[in-house]
Amino acid sequence: MRADTKKRKKATQMLRATKEQEWWADQVVQVMLHGKKALDTAMLDIGRLVSETIMYIEREEKSGPDYHPTSPELRKWASQRGSVYIGDQKLFVEHPRLRGPDGEVGLRSYEQLKNRGGFSEELLAEVLRGMSARKYEETVTKAGEAFGVTPSSVSRHLVEATARQLKQFQERSLEDFSLFAMYLDTVHRGGQAFVVALGMDREGKKLPLGFWEGATENHEICEELLEDVERRGLKLSKRILWVTDGGGGIIKALKGRYGKKLIHQRCTLHKDRNLQRHLPKRYRKQAHHLFSTALEQNSYKDAKKMLQEFERWLRDINESAANSLLEALEEVLMLHKLKVPVLLRKSLHSTNPIESMFSMVRSCEHNIKRYRSTKMRQRWLAAVLLHCEQQFKRVKGYASIDEVVAAIVRSNERTRCLRPRKVRGCKSGNDHESLMTVSTNFLTSSSVAANFTTCYQLPRLF
Repeated sequence: MRADTKKRKKATQMLRATKEQEWWADQVVQVMLHGKKALDTAMLDIGRLVSETIMYIEREEKSGPDYHPTSPELRKWASQRGSVYIGDQKLFVEHPRLRGPDGEVGLRSYEQLKNRGGFSEELLAEVLRGMSARKYEETVTKAGEAFGVTPSSVSRHLVEATARQLKQFQERSLEDFSLFAMYLDTVHRGGQAFVVALGMDREGKKLPLGFWEGATENHEICEELLEDVERRGLKLSKRILWVTDGGGGIIKALKGRYGKKLIHQRCTLHKDRNLQRHLPKRYRKQAHHLFSTALEQNSYKDAKKMLQEFERWLRDINESAANSLLEALEEVLMLHKLKVPVLLRKSLHSTNPIESMFSMVRSCEHNIKRYRSTKMRQRWLAAVLLHCEQQFKRVKGYASIDEVVAAIVRSNERTRCLRPRKVRGCKSGNDHESLMTVSTNFLTSSSVAANFTTCYQLPRLF
C-alpha cells in the first residue's frame, strides 16, 4: 500500500473520530465565529485534515482507486509538502500528486486552497457543524464544492460506479463456471432479506453467483435466485453439493427441486449453536464436546454411531434438543457419506465462507444509516460482493474435489439401480393381486431367485 493512501485513510479516520465529539465541534465553531486570534492548534489540525481529504478525493475521482484505475494514462504519484490557507492562517499539508503522460496533473482544489481566503472561517464552521449531524463523507463532499471538486461529484460518482457494478453482477455469464458446491444464506440489509448464492468450482475457487431480494427468507425467493443463475448459464445438476444452515425456506426450495436426490450438507456450527440454546448452561460444554467429537470421526459409520449415542443422552435432558439433532442427523453427516477428506471437509461442513463474506458486507456498509430505495440496497450489495470476490482464496484441499464429484456420481448411479421398476402387466391403482402374483412367481423360480440374491448383494452406498 502506498504511503499517500495510508495518509488518506488516516485522515478520514480522524475525521470520523471528530464526528462523535459534538461538544468539541461546537466550541471550535464558536472560536471561529469570534475571531482568528482564538484559533488554536486543534482548529489548525482539523483544517489540515479537511484540506488533505478534499485533495485526496479529487485525485481519486480523476484516477480511480488503486485497485481499479479509471484511466491508464493517469497514475498516483506519491505526495509532497505544501501549504494552504484557512483565512489568513498558513498551514503545512501533504499535497497529493497525480502524473499524466505529459507530466504532473494539477489539482484544482490545491490551487484554490493555496490562496488566502480559499478556505474561509464560515466554510470551516459549517463543515464542523456538519460533523456532528452527518457522515463525514457527506461533510467533506459538501466542503469540496468550494475547492474545484464538482458539486456532489463524489456522491454522484459512487452512485454511477455502484450502478455499473450492479449491472455487471446481474448480467455476467456463468456458463464457464463448473459448479461443485453452492452455499446459500440470507443477509438482511435495510429491512429486507437478501438470499445470496456463493459458488465453489471444481478448482476450489469461490465466486458470488447472485442474490435475490424479498421481505423475508422464503422458498419463493430462493427459487427465483436459482432460476436467475440458470438463466445466466449456470448448470444446476443433481451432482451439486448444497451447504446451508437450518433456514426452512431455502431447504424447502431445494427439496422441492431435487427431492430425495438432494445432496445437502447442514451447517454443523449452526446446528451446534441450536442445540446449545435448548440446554441448561451446565450441560452445554459437554454437549458441544460430544457433538464435535462425533463429527471429527473419519468414518460415516463411527460418526453416526456417536451421534446416535449423543441423541439418547440429549433425550434424557431435553426432548426438543434430541429431536433437533435427529431431524438433521443425516444432513450433518453428508460429507462423511461422501468420504470427503478432512482438509476439504473443513471448508464444506459449515456456512463460514458465505458468513465471512457477509461480515465484509456489513463492514463496508456500516456508515450507511438509511437506504433510500431498493436500487440503493442492491447497488451497494453488488459492489461489496464484487469487492469480496477479489479477496477470495482457493479453498484448502481442493485437489480432492474430483474424487468427491466421482463419489457423488457413483451414489446417483446406485440410487437409480435400486429404484423399483414398474412390472409389466400391472396397472396403476389398486391392482395389488396382480402385483403379488407376479412377485410370487418371480421369487419361486430357482434361477431367478438366485439372480435376485446376487443382484441385491450390493455394496454400501457410501
